[in-house]
Amino acid sequence: MPRLLHRNVFVILGIDLFLLSASIYFAHLIRFDFTIPQKHLILLYQILPFVLIVKIVCFYFFDLYRGMWRYTSIADLLNIIKASSVSSLVIICLILFSHSRFIGFPRSVFVMDWCFTVLLISGYRLCIRLYFERISNGKTSSIPTRQVLTMFFKKMAETKRLLIIGAGNGGEKIYREIHDNARLQYTVVGFLDDDFSKVGKKIHGIPVLGQISDIKRMARKLNADEALIAIPSATSEQMRKILTHCRKSGIKFKTIPGIGELINGKVTVNTIREVDYRDLLGRDVIRLDEDKIGAYLQGQCVMVTGAGGSIGSELCRQIGRYKPDSIVMYERAESPLYEIEHELKQDFGDIKTIPVLSDIQNKEQLEKAFDAYGPQTVFHAAAYKHVPMLEMQPWKAVDNNIQGTANLVEITNKFNVERFVFVSTDKAVRPVNIMGASKRIAEMLIQSQNGCGLSHTKFMTVRFGNVVGSVGSVIPLFKKQIKRGGPVTVTHPEVTRFFMTIPEACQLILQAGAMGKGGEIFLFDMGTSIKIDDMARDLIRLSGFEPDVDIKIEYIGLRPGEKLSEELVIEGEDVIPTSHEKIMVLKGMDCNLEILNGNINTLIQIANDQNIEKIKAKLQKIVAEYRPP
Repeated sequence: MPRLLHRNVFVILGIDLFLLSASIYFAHLIRFDFTIPQKHLILLYQILPFVLIVKIVCFYFFDLYRGMWRYTSIADLLNIIKASSVSSLVIICLILFSHSRFIGFPRSVFVMDWCFTVLLISGYRLCIRLYFERISNGKTSSIPTRQVLTMFFKKMAETKRLLIIGAGNGGEKIYREIHDNARLQYTVVGFLDDDFSKVGKKIHGIPVLGQISDIKRMARKLNADEALIAIPSATSEQMRKILTHCRKSGIKFKTIPGIGELINGKVTVNTIREVDYRDLLGRDVIRLDEDKIGAYLQGQCVMVTGAGGSIGSELCRQIGRYKPDSIVMYERAESPLYEIEHELKQDFGDIKTIPVLSDIQNKEQLEKAFDAYGPQTVFHAAAYKHVPMLEMQPWKAVDNNIQGTANLVEITNKFNVERFVFVSTDKAVRPVNIMGASKRIAEMLIQSQNGCGLSHTKFMTVRFGNVVGSVGSVIPLFKKQIKRGGPVTVTHPEVTRFFMTIPEACQLILQAGAMGKGGEIFLFDMGTSIKIDDMARDLIRLSGFEPDVDIKIEYIGLRPGEKLSEELVIEGEDVIPTSHEKIMVLKGMDCNLEILNGNINTLIQIANDQNIEKIKAKLQKIVAEYRPP
C-alpha cells in the first residue's frame, strides 16, 4: 500500500509539473500573439525551473498532495487558488528583487499564468473525481486508458433516464444522491413541477421542464425510461392526479414514501419504492411530541408483545429511535421474530435486543420473562384478528385475546410495570363478531385496572381502524387476485372501513403512551371511511389495468361476523379532545367489576369445551352490545 501511495504521488507530481510548464508557456504564447520572440523564449527557459520549484513547494504547503482527489471538493479548489496566488506573488517578488522594475519580463504573463494554473490544476483534479464517479465506481485498481472511453459509453448505455416529479426539497435530495452515487444506474434528465415559479429554472444544472401534466410529452422528447414522484407531502387528491398523468405517459413510475412513513424525515434513494395504495390515503403529517415520548422510553426496558406482527414490528423500529436501554420482543412465531431481531441489530446496534420466543397464553413463561428483564413499559399488540377464522373457532379468540391479555395484566401488576399500552380495534365497538367481542372484553380488563383502583400501573388503550398493508388486511388479497388476472372479490359494494398506515398508527400509539395517566381509551382520527369497492378499483388502476374491463370485480356478500361499516365510539363514551389534533380520549364506562368477576373465568372454561353457541352466549352476557348475526 505505501508503494502504491508513493507511486500515485509521483504520478500526480509529474502531471502537475507538465501542467505548470504548459501554463506559463501558454501565457507567453497569448501575450505575444502565438509567436514568442527568441529573447523571451530564452528567458522563459531560464526561469522555468525556478517557477516550477516555487509552485510545487507552495502546493505542498497547501496540502495539495495529501488529498484523495476522487473526493475533490470546494475546499480543495480553494486551496488550489490560495497556493497559485501565493506562488505567483513569491515569483513576482523574487523577480522584482533580482531584476529591477521587471525589465525584460511582460507583467501580463504572470496574470495569465495564474489563471492557467488555477484552471489546469483544478480541472485535472476534477477529472480524477469524475473518473471515479462515472467510470471506476470507486475501484482503486488502475484501468488502461484505452478502456476508459469504452467503459464510459457502456455505463451511459446502461443508465436509465429519469424524470423527477417534484422540484422541491425531496426532488433535490434525490437528485443529489443519484448524482453523488456512481453505483446508481440513473441519469436525471429533468424535473416537473406544478409550481409556475419553478418552471424554467434549474436545480444543480438540471432544468425544471414544465408541469406534471407535460410528462407524456417530455418523456417522449427526452426518451425518459422512468419517472420518480418525489413529493412526500402530496395529498391523496394530488397523488391521484399525478398517477393519472404517469399512467398516460406510458413509462414506469415509482415514488418516495410520504412524510408519515419517513420516520426520521430522511429522503434517500433507499426509500424509493413502487407506488402503493397507501400513497392514495394522503394522510397529513403527524406532529409528535418527541420530548414526551423520549422521556418515558429513553434508557428504559420496553417490551412489545406480538413483536413479529405488522404493528408490533413497526413499534419496535420506532421505539428504537428513542434510545431505550433494551427492547424485549415477545413473539411466538419464530421466523418473524428472527427477522425483526436481525433488523433491529443492524439499525440500532447500541440497543440491547432480546427476542423471547413464547406465547402470552403461557403465564409461567411470561412471568419468567418479566422477572429476567424487568420491563418498565409494555406495548401489548399480540392478538388474533382474522374475523372469519375466529367465527369458526371462537375458543381461540378467548384463549389468546382474553386469557392472554388477562395473563399480561396480572403479571404486569405483580412486577410493578410503569406503563401498559393495549392496542385495540374499532371492531370492539358494538361488535357483531367474536374477534370484536373478545377485544372489547380485553379493553374492559385494561380499563378496570385504573378505573376501579386495582393497580398503580398506568393502563391505557388505543383504538383504531384497519391498517393498510398489515397481515390479513384486504389489500394483499386484492393484489394476489389482480396478479392472477382477477376477478377481484369485494364483499359488498357499500361496505366501508377506516384506514391508516402502519407507521402512522405506531406513531400515534407512542404519542398516546406519553399522554396517558391511566384508564383512558385513546381514539385516533381515522379521517373519512373508505369504500372497499373504491379501494379495489384504485388498486386495479395502480396495477396498470382498467376495472371491469381488464379485471372484473365480483361481489360475494358479507362474510360471517362482518358488517357494512365500523364505528369508533361505544354508546356512553364521551369523546374528549386532547392537546394532540389527531388523538381524542374517551371517557369510559363507570367501574363495574361484577361484569368481569367470575364471568371471564367461566368463559375460559367454556372455551375449553369448544362449544360455539355457549361461548357466544357468555360473550353476550359480558358485552351487552355484542350482537352476533
